[in-house]
Order: sequence, then C-alpha cells, then structure tokens
Amino acid sequence: MKRRTFIQNSALLGAGMLASKFSLAADGYANFPVVRVAEKDRHFKSKVVENIIKEFQSKVADKELGWLFHNCFPNTLDTTIYDESTATQKLTYVITGDIDAMWLRDSSAQVWPYLPFMKKDKNLQNLIVGLINKQAKCINIDPYANAFYNDPTKEGEWFSDHTEMKAGIHERKWEIDSLCYPIRLAHAYWEETKDTSPFDAEWVQAQENVYKTFVEQQRKESLGPYNFMRTTPRGTDTLQVDGWGYPVKPVGLICSSFRPSDDCTMLPFLIPSNLFAIVSLRQSAEILRKVKNNTDLAQKMEALANEVEQAVNQYGIIDHPTHGRVYAFEVDGYGSYMMMDDANVPSLLSLPYLGAVDKNDEVYQRTRKFILSEENPFFFKGTAAEGVGGPHIGRDMIWPMAIIMRAMTSSDDEEIRTCIQTLKKTHGDTGFMHESFHKDDPKNFTRHWFAWTNTLFGELLWKTYQEKPSLLV
Repeated sequence: MKRRTFIQNSALLGAGMLASKFSLAADGYANFPVVRVAEKDRHFKSKVVENIIKEFQSKVADKELGWLFHNCFPNTLDTTIYDESTATQKLTYVITGDIDAMWLRDSSAQVWPYLPFMKKDKNLQNLIVGLINKQAKCINIDPYANAFYNDPTKEGEWFSDHTEMKAGIHERKWEIDSLCYPIRLAHAYWEETKDTSPFDAEWVQAQENVYKTFVEQQRKESLGPYNFMRTTPRGTDTLQVDGWGYPVKPVGLICSSFRPSDDCTMLPFLIPSNLFAIVSLRQSAEILRKVKNNTDLAQKMEALANEVEQAVNQYGIIDHPTHGRVYAFEVDGYGSYMMMDDANVPSLLSLPYLGAVDKNDEVYQRTRKFILSEENPFFFKGTAAEGVGGPHIGRDMIWPMAIIMRAMTSSDDEEIRTCIQTLKKTHGDTGFMHESFHKDDPKNFTRHWFAWTNTLFGELLWKTYQEKPSLLV
C-alpha cells in the first residue's frame, strides 16, 4: 500500500465527499452536518442496518456518538460494495475505500460487523456469500497475493514489482493474515447461518492452497517459491536479502514476509499472525470435516495448527526485563526477537478480538501492559490522544484502529469509556474515522476514506450499546 498523503483540510470527509451545508434537522442532530453519502448514491442498502442506526440514535443520549454511528457503521455498505453476481454464482467485490482494490484482509474485516444481522436481511446474507466466493477465487489465482482487482485483465501500479505478478492482482505482498481472514469470515458465516452453500469445490481448493502455502512458508525444505522486491524509496516496501527477507531457523513457525500494515517484517516469524493462523487452521478443519467430510485435509490442518502453537509457545514468548514473560512481535528462531506492536490487526493487542488468546491470559495481560506503555516504540502520547501507531505512517501518528482494539480487548469500564471518548474527539471534524492522526492534532490525518476503521468503530459502539450502554453517556 503506498504511503498516504496527509489530509489537513477538515472539509474532506470519510466517504470521499465534501461536507454538505445541510444538517440533520430531526431528533437533536441539527448542529451536525450531513456527511454520509446520499441515499441515492449508496452501493448497498439494508433496512436492518438502518433500523439499528435509528435505535442507537434514539437510545444513546450523546448526539455526537449517534452522528458518528450513523456515518461510520454503514460506510462499507454505502461506499465499497460491488455486486458481481452471475446467473450461477453470487460474487461480491469490496474495495478498501480510497484505493480501488480488494484486500482479502480488509474486505473480510469490513463486512464482519454485519454478520449478526444476516438472519433478518437475506440480501445482506447474499452479500457475505458473494464475498466468500470471491475470496476463494482470489486465493486460487495466487495465495501469495494480498489484494486484487475486479478486472482480471488489469495491470495496476505495482505490476512492475519484482515478483511473479499476474494481471488482476493489485499487490503481491505475502501476509499470513491474508489467508486467515477469509477463513474467519467463512467460519463465522457458517456458524451464524448453518448454510453450507459457499463450501463448494472452489472453496476446498482454496483451503488446499492455504495449507500448501503455510507449509511452504515454514521453510523447512527450502526458501519456498515466494520472492519479492520493489523499486521504491521506502525500505519497508521491499524485502531484504535478495527478496527473501532475513534468514530464519525452521522451527515450525510460518514466515510472513509482510505485516498486516503491508510493511515488510524485520524478522519473518510474525507472532500475532502465527497465533491467528492457529485459529484459522482449526476453523478450516472444522468446516472441512463437518461439511465436506474431508478428514484428510482437516487432519493436516489440525496437525499444522498444533505444530505452530507449540513453536509459538517455545519461540514466541520471551523474558522482557520489565514486563516478564510476554509475546514478542517478531522472531527468527535463532534467538533474535523484536519488541513492539503495530496498530494493524492482527496485532498483539488484538489477539483476544480474533479469538487467538483469552484476554485474561497472563502472558497476554503482561504483553498488553508493554504495548500500552512507552517501552513500546510505537506507542505515542500527545496533547490530543495516546495510542499505538506503526512504521507504515511513522512517528507520532496514532491509529484509531488500535484505540478501538484497546477498547474491544478491555475488561475495564473506564478504559473502554476513555477509548470511545478519545475516538469521538479525534475524528478531525469529519464525522469519520481515519487511518491515523497526529498525536497533537486530529485534523492532521491520513486516509479520508478508510472503510475498515469506520465499520470497526461502528462495531465497537454497537457492542458497547448492547453490553454496557452506560459507557456511552
């Protein structure tokens, strides 16, 4: 993903539109500008989603939170959905926002908060089915690619990358989580609906490719087939050591050449992504066994999950001089490790949100204290906020996504309340969340249209409304 331009004009808003001079006149919202895309221009409409927006706004006294929920929660549906269904198959293409490409990670995360509402909205369910189908096709085109176009003939801005690029691929950065997120989505869809229609031969082929790719990237026998370099002024946009990344000792962990931020790893065994892979392998195995009766591949998936889990416990937990036994961010199997966290999910902070660890786990809790301290080199404190950032944007830039994850993984009511109030105060007068903002100036932000964070913020608000509505006052 290319470096973002800083946006300092607060008139530019999260749906990629200029602020309207008209206001929401009813129900106490007259002082808030209309920034959500006009109804006639929305890509997808759901009465169920509109009803929960109305419910939230009628029940939550804080009008600014009601306005933000109205803008952010439906942002994925409003602006990023493209129906590509054919006469024989449902297909959904979901762009990330201000880039016309579909990331396997982002698209899964963008629609995730809508899963609980599928039973009351068949069109919403069909949208999810279409995305599961589309993602399987993408994985079968190239399991090492992280982002795709809807046009299979398109050669985009990164087509000159020094790797095995194909038409229709936006970017070919190998990231473990790119294969985990579609499994997470498919498994949750199946649990919610009991519908098995997406799990056809194409989906099974995608699972075979997932398994094959993960095993290749354990690098036990060789470096594997994946190699990547880019001509770029940014060191984090390419791989060192002739495009293979720094060496690893094959100990059972899976190499991830890039992080969820699309920045390269320094040490290729990325621990949060390996923990995510353990969950995903077991979820895939459950579907394969119970739906497809494919016990052979299911057993392979489970055996790999067990091997990675053992390796994480042996190599991914280190002794920190201040915080004790904690998860490292990256390791190499030789004994080297990197201590930090990155805002993008999967992160160490987000592990309970992904079901990868229990939030009360002692190792996680110690790791969490490290992440939210100034011993984490990418934890920033300023006059506007405090929170986790990462190398992708750089120093002093806090990511709303990390503040959301802090709230999602907290058991402390006051911490949750503080996170929500911080997010309310740092949208830069736009009514939307952003990729990042400066710790001292929320109007100095990146990405005016970033649907993942918008919808994720809506998920946090709805979860809080259902479980602890007093925290929204």
